[in-house]
Amino acid sequence: MTFLDRVAAMARRWILLVCILVLSGCAAKVTDYAGETPELDLAEFFDGPVKAWGMVQNRSGKVVRRFEVDMVGRWDGDEGVLEEDFLFADGETQRRVWRFKKVDRHTYTGTAGDVVGEATGEVYGNALRWRYVLALEVDGKTWNVTFDDWMYLLDGRTMMNRSEMKKFGLRLGEVTLFFRKPESDRPEGAGE
Repeated sequence: MTFLDRVAAMARRWILLVCILVLSGCAAKVTDYAGETPELDLAEFFDGPVKAWGMVQNRSGKVVRRFEVDMVGRWDGDEGVLEEDFLFADGETQRRVWRFKKVDRHTYTGTAGDVVGEATGEVYGNALRWRYVLALEVDGKTWNVTFDDWMYLLDGRTMMNRSEMKKFGLRLGEVTLFFRKPESDRPEGAGE
């Protein structure tokens, strides 16, 4: 490799690095949603039963799995437990139990049996950004896949979640979920 080839290769690397830094600086921040309503309170939304419907898409956008989730959450002060029971369209079932801790007004942490380390989340306005590494079984092997969840409270009973999955920094696909709390049995305005 000649001197000019080495200089050209180094210049390409620097240009690529600058492009990556510029593009990553354009990413949305959860604080951008600070003024949005209704305001998301995790302990309120995930208290009691919640139903969810979702799909997994591969990196080309093809739906590769569909599922339903029955959840029950309970909170004691700043600590919560969310039990999730998944039923996939192919009949497979999975269970995940999250343990949450509210660190401050905007910050939460969480653990689950198949989560590597600790999940971290930030809540501002109607949005939650929840990041974690999930140990997924793929063809008999365990893959540690990074999830970047963005959840948006649409109304008092409905929340949407879009999650990007990555491995080694490469996008594997997305998960989309809609959460719905059951209607309250209380008369309108009771207990407010």
